[in-house]
Amino acid sequence: MTMPVSHVTVRVPLTIRRRPGRRTMVSLPFEDTAGRISTKADPALVKALARAFRYQKLLDEGRYASISEMAAAEKIERGYLGTLLRLTLLAPELVEAILNGRQPEGVTLPRLLEGVPVGWGVQRSAFLGAARAAIFQLKNWRLSASAPSGLK
Repeated sequence: MTMPVSHVTVRVPLTIRRRPGRRTMVSLPFEDTAGRISTKADPALVKALARAFRYQKLLDEGRYASISEMAAAEKIERGYLGTLLRLTLLAPELVEAILNGRQPEGVTLPRLLEGVPVGWGVQRSAFLGAARAAIFQLKNWRLSASAPSGLK
């Protein structure tokens, strides 16, 4: 006959990181997940990007005729809405890096809301580093050089 168990102890390896205004629990990798790359997605930045692209879609669909009309309907300040909409001008690689949680150190929401260069090449150099920007441009050059003349 076995003895009844009065309690069970479960240990979960995790750490608690402090972020401005909140605490975040981060589980530590187990032996079988050692090959995974940890990500540090900034929830505020991801949410701002999602809102920016949503607002841009509403403008593109014609639901609102202007930013002023949208700001009044959504009950947000017009200037903030305009600033947020500028996030839709980010280079696709930068947006992808942010959504995957692999954004460079200097890419934060306050930094992006201050303003970013319009050109994607300048953005790549400024945020992703000159080496990665050069590699990306080289890959694109190879793709465009091998494309049929009608597709360039």
